[in-house]
Amino acid sequence: MDFAYYILMPFSWLLQLFYDLTGSYGFALIFFAVVVKLILFPFSLKGKKSMIQMNMLQGKMQQIQRKYANDKQRQNLEIQKLYEKEKVNPMGGCLWSLLPICILLPLYAIIRQPMKYMMGLDEAQITTLIDVLNQYAATTIEPSKNVYYQLIASNVLFENFDAVVANPAVAAFAENLKQLDFSFLGLALSTIPTWKIWTGPINWNAIGTFLIPIVSACTGLLFSFVSMRTNQLNKNQPENEQAKTTSRTMMIMSPLISLWVGYSMPAAMSIYWVSNNVLSLLQELLAGRILKKDYEAAAAIKAEQERLEKEEEKQRRREAAERKAQAIAEAKANRGKKKTKPVEEKKKSDASVIEVSRVGIRAYARGRAYDPYRYSPDGPTPYKDPGTPVDETAVEKALKKKSDHLQAVAAEGAADQLIVNEILEENASAEAVETAEESLDTGVDAEITALAEDDAEVQDPWAKVDAEVDAINAASEDKDKE
Repeated sequence: MDFAYYILMPFSWLLQLFYDLTGSYGFALIFFAVVVKLILFPFSLKGKKSMIQMNMLQGKMQQIQRKYANDKQRQNLEIQKLYEKEKVNPMGGCLWSLLPICILLPLYAIIRQPMKYMMGLDEAQITTLIDVLNQYAATTIEPSKNVYYQLIASNVLFENFDAVVANPAVAAFAENLKQLDFSFLGLALSTIPTWKIWTGPINWNAIGTFLIPIVSACTGLLFSFVSMRTNQLNKNQPENEQAKTTSRTMMIMSPLISLWVGYSMPAAMSIYWVSNNVLSLLQELLAGRILKKDYEAAAAIKAEQERLEKEEEKQRRREAAERKAQAIAEAKANRGKKKTKPVEEKKKSDASVIEVSRVGIRAYARGRAYDPYRYSPDGPTPYKDPGTPVDETAVEKALKKKSDHLQAVAAEGAADQLIVNEILEENASAEAVETAEESLDTGVDAEITALAEDDAEVQDPWAKVDAEVDAINAASEDKDKE
């Protein structure tokens, strides 16, 4: 016997036990499905609790994703730490759903090879038994041409059991032979259903085996619908388009898989699939009642998270509105006024700057009022002999640096002006704009008048002095007359 035989033996023993108790292969499959569901029920509950915990952590996970949006490695590390802190397995909700498939594959092997797994015969004994059964079969059983040859042979053995056991060729393993009845409710579970029902004789077996895969697909669709409804923490919570598409795909794929299995494998597989779907439906309803408090707690936490998110959004909007209003007020207050450049604090000349300032044709001729940072934030330009060759690379770098600085200043000024203009256009009413323009015109007129007076004084700086001299002379003449 190979390694797979010992792996599948517990399943075959369980199926054989229920067959011996009920005498029906169909009921044996149903009870087999019941036991499997009972064994996997705790794992299913654990998986659902894990899914609930994952939903409860969605708020914290979203905060981590926003905080480390630009650092995926740190984001994954923090999420992993959150899982460890909360003792949550992110794969716990998916693993339990894969366990039924792990049961389905061994069961398929047992159903397909009953002589090997339920009778315990090796390859040589099976070959000998097939040769004997071909004497009683209506058509020759050919193992190389039919993967379900053991099912066909088991039916022949069931119909001619006494004669086969009495045959001397099988005397060595006659006690291992079992008379397996694959009929269930008048249906031969060893046959493969066909959807082309019109191609063969119309009888109960053909109609029944044709309907079993359809029933399997319908029960699978019903189970998927109930599962999605019970796992939904908040029925009023809107789903995104991706989640809806995934749900629809799963609801369609499950019935299609059931149909494919039903019309490509023996009818016994569909019987087990129908039983599994019905039991899964009952298990889902029972789990929903058991985990009702957990679902309610998760829904409450989800609602609280949504409330906090809405409050944060309101706070952000309120702060943005306040900043915009402040910017509008400042723009109105500063409109029409001359923009004054901020006075920068003069840097104190250190010893190195003083030392550099002494370099030149006239050393120590700078004067006490000399400011080395007056024209350049980098200090005075060191003296350079005019006769030395010009470093063109250095000149290009200096010009490029100056050009980049001017472009940056211009871009920053343009961006500030655009922001102010946008704020004024969005929020300033027509009356406020008119009032601001009137105040602007008044301020401009005042400034023009002041500038005109200043210009007059500048154009004739001696006018005031001449007026004073004339006043003094007039006073002297009056005194002389007296």
